[in-house]
Amino acid sequence: MRTTIELSPRLAMVAGLVPRGARLADIGTDHAYLPTALILSGHIPHAIAADLRQGPLERARQTAREYGVTPQITFRLCDGLKGIRPDETDGVVIAGMGGETIAGILSAAPWTREQNVPLVLQPMSSMSDLRQWLAEHGYRIVTEELAQEGDSLYTAWSVRAGEMGYRSMAELWAGKNTPHPLRGVWLEGWMRKLRRALEGLERSSQESAARHREELKEILNDLGHMKEEWDKWQ
Repeated sequence: MRTTIELSPRLAMVAGLVPRGARLADIGTDHAYLPTALILSGHIPHAIAADLRQGPLERARQTAREYGVTPQITFRLCDGLKGIRPDETDGVVIAGMGGETIAGILSAAPWTREQNVPLVLQPMSSMSDLRQWLAEHGYRIVTEELAQEGDSLYTAWSVRAGEMGYRSMAELWAGKNTPHPLRGVWLEGWMRKLRRALEGLERSSQESAARHREELKEILNDLGHMKEEWDKWQ
């Protein structure tokens, strides 16, 4: 029986945001590497490993058997949080999904806001849309982290109930500015994406494209100011 598990940088970032001692609900658990690692390290006592499909859930059971943590994990076949009761968990992870999917899962579980459940969200896309949704539905981002895995950068957020406060369009895209060592690369990546989008819009003569072009130029300018601020912190 194996007794230690090494998480990928992305999952290690997520694990670092999970509250110590939480009864964790890991939504979209796949192989259940995250709850297994947290249990083995003594960070959490128990977890619900939930997935929408039977295949990933069987892989999760196999991981638990391999590492001897089956008694400490409950396996749940369910869509998002629909099969989990509010009294079963005091910490939720939703990782490795698109921002719109994460918003849909939380929309169907308003008790996460009503009971101020600590959330760890790790969106893979539509990050600005998810930040906006959280702000409009009574959630606030407490902490944003970054991790690098190969050539890819990932972000994960610690989220609680509360007022988000004002965020500029650039902050909705790239998050609040911090001195994080990877923040500069993160900003440069967003700036490259915006420049490519602007190049595409330059070829369009539609009025809507012109408005969108001006909006993106403003965001790009603000991201440049963020990068200058980050450079000073270094």
